[in-house]
Amino acid sequence: MTTASRVQEHHGEEKLLRYRVGQRIVHAVLATSFLMLLFTGLMILWQPLTLWARDGTSGLIHRIGAILFISVPILYLIVDRRGAKELLVESFTYDKDDIEWFKHAGRYFLGHAVGMPPQGRLNAGQKLHHAGVVITSATVVMSGIFMWYAKGNLGANGLALAATIHDLSMLALTVLLAGHLYFTFVYKALSSMTTGYVSKEDAEIEHPKWVEEIEHQQATGD
Repeated sequence: MTTASRVQEHHGEEKLLRYRVGQRIVHAVLATSFLMLLFTGLMILWQPLTLWARDGTSGLIHRIGAILFISVPILYLIVDRRGAKELLVESFTYDKDDIEWFKHAGRYFLGHAVGMPPQGRLNAGQKLHHAGVVITSATVVMSGIFMWYAKGNLGANGLALAATIHDLSMLALTVLLAGHLYFTFVYKALSSMTTGYVSKEDAEIEHPKWVEEIEHQQATGD
């Protein structure tokens, strides 16, 4: 994608492309499959909802959600290989500005992005969030596969351990989701995932190093 196509004017406001179409599709599949897993799992674990799990439909939906959830990294590689690599590398790469950002994370949590240490395409909090999602998703998938396909070979203790890891991992993902939703609404970021674009003015506040990178690409024609 050329740099020019990453910038557009909308009602006199300059906008930058933050999420390509493939990335938005992957995000939608991940969110949908996770919610399918979460709610059908709660039907089994939470007494007030067990009535909804009696006919087996919730189990079927849970398995469909599991297949979609497992397919997310494969889908990402198919629709946007470059984006998948960027996300994985950036989520586990931190510099001195990220360390400084963590020292002032309380201000950001309260909705004050102005004056925070300069950040790239992902700020340090987003990196930590994505890294947490990657790690806990892996434990959810592995423990789920063991319970699905090796249930008869695990034994009582092995099954209990797999179930505990599975449930704790889903709890961690739920907490990460709650944090993700909180910051989405605090910083009014929902439109960036529906349209793919963000205001350049907002980006210069939250992700100045990323904006500088785009402007450099514009200047050099990369």
